[in-house]
Amino acid sequence: MSAEAVEHPCDGEPRTLLEEANVLMEQLPGHRVEIIGGILTVTPPPNAAHARALTKLMRPFIAAGLDDGESEVLQGVGLWLPAGADDYAVPDLVVVDADVDDHLVENNCYDPVAFRLVLEVTSSNYNQDLKAKVAAYAEADIPVYVVVNRRHNRVHVLTDPVASDYAHHQVYASGQQVTLPESIGAEVTLDVAEILEAGHHKPQS
Repeated sequence: MSAEAVEHPCDGEPRTLLEEANVLMEQLPGHRVEIIGGILTVTPPPNAAHARALTKLMRPFIAAGLDDGESEVLQGVGLWLPAGADDYAVPDLVVVDADVDDHLVENNCYDPVAFRLVLEVTSSNYNQDLKAKVAAYAEADIPVYVVVNRRHNRVHVLTDPVASDYAHHQVYASGQQVTLPESIGAEVTLDVAEILEAGHHKPQS
């Protein structure tokens, strides 16, 4: 999904970034509002191809049993980020501990300690997903970060967060299978070709 920065108002009594984000969410229903590295971004609603890719992605996680028992597979859950006073993200897909409700911080965002995996499906904001969010999620100590890079037809798997980066960054192309770390709670294998195909616009018949 594409995203653009929003300037902070400077006339009168300025709102905090978090207050500004909440105003924008009311003004722009359906848009995704995030604060990453102190920068407020607004993302338009996803298109059908983006949503289709997420549907394909959820299936292997659910089939592996990650949506029952000790964990859940969810979309659009707020993740509170420790790097800034108001920073938070709303990842496309997450695997979280089943007690995630007990880890609410504020503003419908949850403590990163409850997150086992975060996944993003890109559109024109692929640079943010592969740069700013890499740092943000590493600093939040998210164990596994997956990016479906539709622009370059790749799937990125980042593991072992260290400071503001990940120690391991593997890239997979169409035709390959991605087996995610069992630390997420089960063995999950993703078919890269299937995911990338789902994430592209279907041709008109």
